[in-house]
Amino acid sequence: MKVMILAAGLGKRLRPLTLHTPKPLIEVAGKSLIVHHIEQLAAAGFKDIVINHSWHGDQIVNALGDGSRWGVSISYSEEPEPLETAGGIIQALPLLKNGHSEDNQPFLVVNGDVFTDYPFDLVPDTIDGQAHLIMVNNPDFKKTGDFALQQGRVQEQGDQLLTYSGISVLTPGLFANIPAGVQALAPVLRQAIADDEVTGEHFQGLWTDVGTVERLNDLEQYLAGSFRTC
Repeated sequence: MKVMILAAGLGKRLRPLTLHTPKPLIEVAGKSLIVHHIEQLAAAGFKDIVINHSWHGDQIVNALGDGSRWGVSISYSEEPEPLETAGGIIQALPLLKNGHSEDNQPFLVVNGDVFTDYPFDLVPDTIDGQAHLIMVNNPDFKKTGDFALQQGRVQEQGDQLLTYSGISVLTPGLFANIPAGVQALAPVLRQAIADDEVTGEHFQGLWTDVGTVERLNDLEQYLAGSFRTC
């Protein structure tokens, strides 16, 4: 299974750290966010990684190269202007489909600005539908969740709304009728949910969206405490 790491965001909420550095290269516990992902993915057996980039994207390419130092192969999808999540995936589909236009094999998608210990080796390589979402408990900075999870199916409404983690297994077919260009992922997922094409799971391990300087500092403090107790 191929992997796409989403790394094209502007990182406005992390300014001034991201004024001259792309968000995925911001360091946590001595390593950039995106390197944490690559190391975890490589350890889980993933070999082919696609990374989209835009803001200061040349820094990402220069920092990661072809991925050989981690035993993976990295391909890049450059966006002159950020295409948002769905738009970025659609542009990168030729890199994710092994060159076969009819290929509908699922691929793993990971937001470049999350930090997690999700066990990537347990990612399902086949899914019942067009998408499989990893859901987490709602973090302190988010009062309302995104979707409900009922018997393994993702629904818009339910007794408990969970937060979409930014980790998912998607198929090219999810984007079959979506035009290229700037496109958000949420409306695409909501339509697939309405069509009962989305499964999910509830992950309760370490996860945070490193979206602000405050969250970055909180994560650093948490990890520093964890390392001291190991």
